[in-house]
Amino acid sequence: MKIDLTRSEYTRGELRRADLKPSPFDQFAVWFEEACRGGVIEPNAMSLATAWADGRPLVRTVLMKSYDAHGFVFFTNLESRKARQIRENPNIALLFPWLALERQVIVTGKAERVSLAETLAYFLTRPRGSQLGAWVSQQSSVITTRKLLEAKLEEMERKFGEGEVPVPSWWGGFRVVPQEIEFWQGRASRLHDRFLYTRQPDDSWNIDRLAP
Repeated sequence: MKIDLTRSEYTRGELRRADLKPSPFDQFAVWFEEACRGGVIEPNAMSLATAWADGRPLVRTVLMKSYDAHGFVFFTNLESRKARQIRENPNIALLFPWLALERQVIVTGKAERVSLAETLAYFLTRPRGSQLGAWVSQQSSVITTRKLLEAKLEEMERKFGEGEVPVPSWWGGFRVVPQEIEFWQGRASRLHDRFLYTRQPDDSWNIDRLAP
């Protein structure tokens, strides 16, 4: 297979300045709903890029669990690599790769911890298996065999029985507070439509068209 000859022509849509909402969060809401209705697999999946204080980067896919005018929220083990990197360097980026719609949304900003109340409210909505899983895995630590996880899961099932599973002290959420949000729509001949929202000192948003 010749990778350099593998290409698709993007013809599904266009994005005009007149189409854009004044707020990037309102524009995201429009596109997110269209992604949900448009057959995108896990439309809330986003690539999360973080870096250590010395600049060494890491990227992985996580699930957005909520968003509003303050930012985009995800949850994780607070001792994981991503959480440790955020403590060292809160500057991060997100990418929503909605390839089925020939679209992507890129967010850059800073991460901050969400409140314990917000963490608890989300934790209570998780399936019981996921709640137990938060107690089982010391995320990003080295393990020798999967049997360790399975044994720990059995231990937690015995410990909590049929009762409520509490939130582990090492588990919580982060909100990505954007400084910039780019909306990218694929177009023919690689002449894509790109619009960049940039937060202003008064919290309004400036919108610029970027060359593809």
